[in-house]
Amino acid sequence: MDRGTRDELLVRLAEAVGSVTVAHPTRVAVDGPPAAGKTTLADELAALLRTRGRDVIRATIDDFVFPRAQRYPRGEYSAEGCYFDAHDHAALNRVLLDPLGPAGDRRCQTAVYDHAADTVLSPPVTTVPADAVLVFDGVFLMRPELIDRWDLRIFVSTALDRTVERALIRERGVSSPAAVERRWRERYLPAQQLYFATARPTDHVDIIVHNDEPQRPAWQTRTR
Repeated sequence: MDRGTRDELLVRLAEAVGSVTVAHPTRVAVDGPPAAGKTTLADELAALLRTRGRDVIRATIDDFVFPRAQRYPRGEYSAEGCYFDAHDHAALNRVLLDPLGPAGDRRCQTAVYDHAADTVLSPPVTTVPADAVLVFDGVFLMRPELIDRWDLRIFVSTALDRTVERALIRERGVSSPAAVERRWRERYLPAQQLYFATARPTDHVDIIVHNDEPQRPAWQTRTR
């Protein structure tokens, strides 16, 4: 395992992206629990890749959810509902991951649903160059419906209790501390435990980033 500065980690990740040799856009997954730091890391990696001349598409699993009425058939705090009912993986494959894959035409969309407004999105279809990079963050990205679509797989790991602490800070003023704690303890964290038990995500990734100390992260490269 290596440990270093945040900048050293980002350089390592950018080098890993650069080492991928495919004839289509490079599809990078940034997986991990809620509040592990996935979005921040993905944004920083995308910015670094752009400074290196890469055409980068940024997208997130949050824009590939089902309508609210469809997401909670098992109840608002159901861990099984979080894992099985929340995300539209078929749409994600259809409009983004498959078009950027080996048999795709590189014409893609980066979102299908606005979960905050609970409305359908239909962004314009964009054609991207063959050497573009998709940096995609979200939960449950190594599940069977998606795992074969990624050309580089990164998992952002942190202690699950640490994610609760971060969520309480992040959602201060938006939700009550009790509501945040309940959502994490009853829905999000048990859903992650279900994910680990069924999909074993860290067995299938290329790089694990240990993000308990974001400014002094550790990382390990895995052989798949």
